[in-house]
Amino acid sequence: MAIELLTPFTKVKLKTEEGEKRRAIGLFWGNFNPVHIAHMVIADQVRQQLHLEKVVFLPEHNTDGHVASMLTAAIDGREGLEVDACRLRAKNGDDIYRTVLDLREENPECDFYFIVGGDMISGLSAWPHIDELIDMVQFVGVRRPRYRAGTSYPILWVDVPAMDVSGNLIREQLHRGIIPHFLLAPKVLNYILKEGLYV
Repeated sequence: MAIELLTPFTKVKLKTEEGEKRRAIGLFWGNFNPVHIAHMVIADQVRQQLHLEKVVFLPEHNTDGHVASMLTAAIDGREGLEVDACRLRAKNGDDIYRTVLDLREENPECDFYFIVGGDMISGLSAWPHIDELIDMVQFVGVRRPRYRAGTSYPILWVDVPAMDVSGNLIREQLHRGIIPHFLLAPKVLNYILKEGLYV
C-alpha cells in the first residue's frame, strides 16, 4: 500500500509492506552548540508526529567535550530522545553520508528519518553524496523563521511551532552577560554557567 503525503514543494510516497515490522528512527544532525529549546521541540514533535521509536541527536562538534555533555543533560529523563557520539569519533574527511551508511549497515531493520532545518534545505544539492543519501533515508524538513525553503528533493515536511532561536543568539547573549532563561533546558543552562561557557 502506498501512502501519499503532499507538501508545498514535493510529493513523497512512503511504502509499507504487509506483515513487515520495521523500526523507525529519526536522525538529528547538527552543531547543537548549545542545544536549545527549539532543538528539543523539533526532535520531540517530529518523533511524535511521525510515530518514530526515537530521535537520535548526532552532534557534529564537541568543543572540549561540552556539546555531548549539554545534549545528555538536555534529554535527561526525556522519552524517545538519545545522543549518539558517532560523528564525534568520525575520521577527518568522513562526511555525514559515511555515518548514515554505517548506521544502516549496523541496523538493517531500521528506516531512518533524517531531520533538516529550513536553513539547510536550499543547500542540499551541495552535500557530498546527496543522491545516495536521498535513496538511503527519508529527509524530514522543518521550517525555520526567516528562511525560505524550497527544493526538488523529496522532503517530508513536518509542522512544528516556529521559534526564532539559535545557538548564535544564545552565545551572543551569554557573552554580553545576559542569561537566556527559558531558551535552554534548566540543566543545560546550569551546566553552561557552572563551566563558564561562551563568556
